[in-house]
Amino acid sequence: MEPVFRRWYERKMLATPELVAETKLVEQILSTIKTVAIVGISKNEHKDSHYVGRYLQRAGYTVVPVNPTASTILGVRCYPNLESIPFPVDAVDIFRKPEEAVAVVEEALQLHPRVVWLQLGVGTHEEAVRKAEAAGCLLIQNRCMKVDHQFLMRTSVNHSTNTHTSNGESHEQQRETTSLPL
Repeated sequence: MEPVFRRWYERKMLATPELVAETKLVEQILSTIKTVAIVGISKNEHKDSHYVGRYLQRAGYTVVPVNPTASTILGVRCYPNLESIPFPVDAVDIFRKPEEAVAVVEEALQLHPRVVWLQLGVGTHEEAVRKAEAAGCLLIQNRCMKVDHQFLMRTSVNHSTNTHTSNGESHEQQRETTSLPL
């Protein structure tokens, strides 16, 4: 089944030069961050936010739950908001309603993370992009940190077979020739 999902991921995330560049950037981010604050993580282990947090924790990241209705999630202290976290975080992963996204990004930028990540379903927000750029912070939108980690870090994209871009170049060749500063 893994080759089926790999092909899906590569068709979706490596379909255009822009997505190839973004995917390469995501791979660089995931290989360098260590601490991830997850805003909106649920106490309910059956919710996506909880599942993503548990996956990231098991993958070796320090997960910092942010949920005002819980004292602990995933066996660690939960913070009511981002400003109450007393230590630096590398990334802020946001699971909130789309209409709350820009305000949460503004709060996240006060922590000076390397990246703010708007999870799938939170949407795309040009205002959030402008604010993150002005603060010198990367903003990833409409992607799942767990899915990206699963395909980019746990397994190598180079294991794929027979996947090519619209110009006939293999995705691997296109990824290798795309360079992005981090």
